[in-house]
Amino acid sequence: MPLLFENARLLDLDGERRGWLLIDDDTITATGAGAPPDDDMVAGVERVDVGGAWLTPGFIDLHGHGGGGYAFDDGPKSIRTALATHRAHGTTRSVISLVANPLDTLTASLRTVAELAAQDPLILGSHLEGPYLAVRRRGAHAQEFLIPPDPEVDARLIDAAQGTLRQITIAPELPGALESIDRFTAAGTVVAIGHTEVDYETARQSFAHGARLLTHAFNAMPGIHHRDPGPLVAAFDDPNVAIELVADGIHVHPGVLEMTFRAAPERIVLVTDAMAAAGSADGFYSIGSLNVVVKDGRAVLNGTDTLAGSTLTLDVALRTAITAARVPPADAVAALTSTPARVLGLDDSLGRLAPGFAADLVVLDEEWNVDAVWARGERIPA
Repeated sequence: MPLLFENARLLDLDGERRGWLLIDDDTITATGAGAPPDDDMVAGVERVDVGGAWLTPGFIDLHGHGGGGYAFDDGPKSIRTALATHRAHGTTRSVISLVANPLDTLTASLRTVAELAAQDPLILGSHLEGPYLAVRRRGAHAQEFLIPPDPEVDARLIDAAQGTLRQITIAPELPGALESIDRFTAAGTVVAIGHTEVDYETARQSFAHGARLLTHAFNAMPGIHHRDPGPLVAAFDDPNVAIELVADGIHVHPGVLEMTFRAAPERIVLVTDAMAAAGSADGFYSIGSLNVVVKDGRAVLNGTDTLAGSTLTLDVALRTAITAARVPPADAVAALTSTPARVLGLDDSLGRLAPGFAADLVVLDEEWNVDAVWARGERIPA
């Protein structure tokens, strides 16, 4: 039965408007301002009175490693359980991020994600955060599994993913990296630069070769220096490059978050970079082969101050951007809906409240807490 959402504050990249929205099966079929029409179009539909709450598109997470106590690297059951946590927090489409591991493990994980994506359209594919990372900027990636770019390894990874490798993070200063960027771009994979020591000029070169995303900006890369601007300024300068931000109040200060939204309008992607503790409790976890301790929601490698992902969900990222960083709500919503959809080349079907787009919807209260979630027209369990 078609479902009519009424008395809603619709909010997406087109801004805010009070009105209604109609879905049929897995697709938005109509929207309008004010009260819904009293005609055959809405006859016999099931009605949902949103009660004046916010209605946004479903959130899209390009970069996350787990949640609900489970890591994405640990197989199908763990992936499904972790995704259930994020879906309850509004993330209706997810890219499964994998940390650096032995090549046999990575190819097996890529095949697993490909199989799950074939069964579940809410899984968009995989993201390799490694193995082509700078050792000094490796963060929570095991050094022994980091290797320089290699054409035979590229081919193995692309083949194992069976067309579902959505993203790969590469340190472009590594020998052979620019050629790898060419190969992955030709295969339809979005190349991000990150976990890198790259300078401004080499970053610009990598963007000229087709890289068009910056992995968790400001983290695991050189900062901005007035005589050595680094990859951040190179990304700000290039209108084709989107910029990931982890808006948990830990990875990036709210003031820097606000500045980055102003520096690169319509190019910010809010991501979780979440590890297993997202939506779970403090305690001891692992990420890949490394041990992690989580205290007060802050995840670090055991015995160090090195951040090991986050405990973030995208609803919290949205709330942080709007309330702590003073980002306009429409811009913040776009950063976790239409902009990630555009990065993946899916902006003709995901990320907007418009006819023909996916029936992925999130209802949020005045304080930006999630009240209800629909994905492909189906209600997600709380």
